[in-house]
Amino acid sequence: MSTLQDLRQAIRAFGNSPGFTITALLSLAIGIGANTAIFSVANALLLEPLPYADADRLVILWNRSPGLNITQDWFSTAQYFDIKTRHSGFERAAIAIGGNYNLTGGGEPERVAAIRISSSLLPMLGALPSFGRLLSPEEDSPGRAPSALLMYGMWARRFGSDPQIVGRSITLSGQDYQVVGVLPQSFSLPLEVLPTLGSAEPPEILLPLPLAAAAAGNRDHEDYNILGKLKRGVSIRQAQAEMDALTARLRQEHPDLYPPNGGLTFGIVPLFEQVVGDVRKTLLILLGAVGFVLLIACANIANLLLSRAVGRQREIAVRTALGASRARIIQQLLTESTLLAISGGALGVLLSMWSIRWIRGLGSISVPRLADIGIDGRVLLFTLGISVLSGILFGLAPALRVSRLDVHTTLKDASRGSAGSAVWGRGSNVRRMLVVSELALSLVLLIGAGLLIRSIGYLRDVQPGFNARNVLTLGIAMNGRKYGDAAVALRTYRELWERLEHLPGASAAGGIQALPLGQLWAWGPITVEGRVPRAGENFINADERVVGGRYFQAMEIPLLRGRLFNEQDVATNPRVVIIDEYMARELWPNQDPLGKRIRFGGLTSNAPWGTVVGVVGRVKQYNLDSDSRIALYMPQTQVPVRTMTVVIRSGTEPGNLSASVKKQIHELDPDLPVYGVRIMQQFVDDSLARRRFATTLLGIFAAVALILAAIGIYGVMSYMVSQGTREIGIRVALGATQRGILSLVVRQGMSLAGAGVAIGLVAAFGLTRLLGSLLFGVKPTDPLTFVGISLLLMLIALVATCVPARRAARVDPMISLRCE
Repeated sequence: MSTLQDLRQAIRAFGNSPGFTITALLSLAIGIGANTAIFSVANALLLEPLPYADADRLVILWNRSPGLNITQDWFSTAQYFDIKTRHSGFERAAIAIGGNYNLTGGGEPERVAAIRISSSLLPMLGALPSFGRLLSPEEDSPGRAPSALLMYGMWARRFGSDPQIVGRSITLSGQDYQVVGVLPQSFSLPLEVLPTLGSAEPPEILLPLPLAAAAAGNRDHEDYNILGKLKRGVSIRQAQAEMDALTARLRQEHPDLYPPNGGLTFGIVPLFEQVVGDVRKTLLILLGAVGFVLLIACANIANLLLSRAVGRQREIAVRTALGASRARIIQQLLTESTLLAISGGALGVLLSMWSIRWIRGLGSISVPRLADIGIDGRVLLFTLGISVLSGILFGLAPALRVSRLDVHTTLKDASRGSAGSAVWGRGSNVRRMLVVSELALSLVLLIGAGLLIRSIGYLRDVQPGFNARNVLTLGIAMNGRKYGDAAVALRTYRELWERLEHLPGASAAGGIQALPLGQLWAWGPITVEGRVPRAGENFINADERVVGGRYFQAMEIPLLRGRLFNEQDVATNPRVVIIDEYMARELWPNQDPLGKRIRFGGLTSNAPWGTVVGVVGRVKQYNLDSDSRIALYMPQTQVPVRTMTVVIRSGTEPGNLSASVKKQIHELDPDLPVYGVRIMQQFVDDSLARRRFATTLLGIFAAVALILAAIGIYGVMSYMVSQGTREIGIRVALGATQRGILSLVVRQGMSLAGAGVAIGLVAAFGLTRLLGSLLFGVKPTDPLTFVGISLLLMLIALVATCVPARRAARVDPMISLRCE
């Protein structure tokens, strides 16, 4: 009964103070809403299990050779059989290889991502067909008619959700496949779970992967993914220990393939960890940041409540005199603060719904499982919890202070019209501590945001080795029976380069097998003629890139020595290669690399030698913040590849060329799909996406914290000036000048700012080290950022203090004393 009475009284009190109520609700909505939004992301990524059966036992395997700087590579089919037959810790193992296929017939030709899988994969994940069937174990062996399993999105988009699709044929890269089933809409295989070779899109079609008996001995092509499910009771540590023993035996059995300098090992990674990746640390940092924002908001509201409590001293004293206990007074005040916090939390949920939509757009490239982010029961429970906790947090100090009032003194002071505490008296100590805390927390956030912003700036200044401006890119694949003869594909590509270069506005056109920053790359072992290998070294690992047309001119990759590829570099002539300056420096220091010879494979390789005819600039192949391996380029005319990323340099906006480019390609072959049309600058921007995600959010939180802190110091100084009007009037009457009063108030405000900055600097010095992995080109303790942000905060505190200081300096002593 008393609680209902407290609630009714709280509602009336808030209704009588609309200004205070609106200010407090907005502050809480911002603080709680930000926490709810970021927690919803963390909930989906870190707390929700993967949507697969026994997800905690699912793992993905990676082929690693630390000595060759390979930390995440694929497997050969022989390695799959090694794991499947010689490792006892797996209940099941599955192999897969992804790629792109040309889907033709029944509409416009299009390029689709598909994965060839062993039949064990889908049952291991707990998948069931929406209708039809899954792939059968018999389809793991050659000799069966090709079949296909459609993802729900492909079935709905391309085939109009036709329920009669099972049994029909579809044509992929010139070969017919019979559709045997459709997977449900709830099932997905995102790239974070099963990265696909040669594809930057989630798979839309699943195909069988028939392996002949010879596959058990094939160790040459390491192009396959391997997933496994651990047996019950087998830990990751136990499975990894057995795997380490297995790879040690493989190194002994195949010393020519797995040299000692490579340090071959097969790493076992929980599938959940593979999906989350390095987003976990970013989210934890952001959760800490929004927690700081909420604490600052709570400090502000506590200050408001303390100020408001002064006006309620007589009310509380009267209630106490009439018999209300201290516990009853505290209950009433905490009920008010909790009701205020829960109302702010409700508004915060609405704000977070909008924020989540915005975060989805901001993190579309950098954050996995975006579709799972939303408001669920766990998120609502979290919001309720932090709302109640916030209400107690900011309501406790005012409640305890007011409950300790001396009834007789308060009623006597009220009858005399006392103005309350003096401006520099003890009554303001709590408010000062709250403001100092706000400023310290704000400084930590501002320094963190400043470090990330400087990192983004340094990354934008990184030269990728090519000119991304005015370059249009698109994918093309000449697969199928029509291009079974490599000579036909080469002739078509040659004609395509000529057509594209004659387009109005185009200056150069070419193609590459693995576009820089495109998340597709290839590497392999090479042997250098005449080079004495180090102990245990059978080969050197290098990035391999096949180029066609005038690729180097289109990307404006500089030629440093020698020549580029020309029309004489054909299959009937000796092999030639172009290397990057890094390879030239590493393999032939202080020598002329032109005329040197290399070949693919280890020391026992019989591959033909390739002569170095040119040296070009080094290119950032993976990310702007990491260096690539030594790299070499081969001409498409000698190493025919049918799938290329086309690049066209334009003198104008490159997007204007897309329609003309597609027209030229379809005139060459109407069944040739064009896919992945993008501007090269987008790849550069995408390489910054994860850092930009963290930087943008932390920057917003820091800005909100700064505004709240500025409001906090302004509010405290205004209150202290208002309550100290009589004291200021006496000082003026005794001869204090306006400048002296102004200086006095400013000194008090800046002393608070100085204390907050000092404490914040100490905290930031320790906490910013957590940002180390997100920084580039700047240290976590960068002095320029620390000093600059500190000065900025002091300047803002000065501005926030000057307004009440000017008001104090204009106090009329006659009016203030007469009022007293």
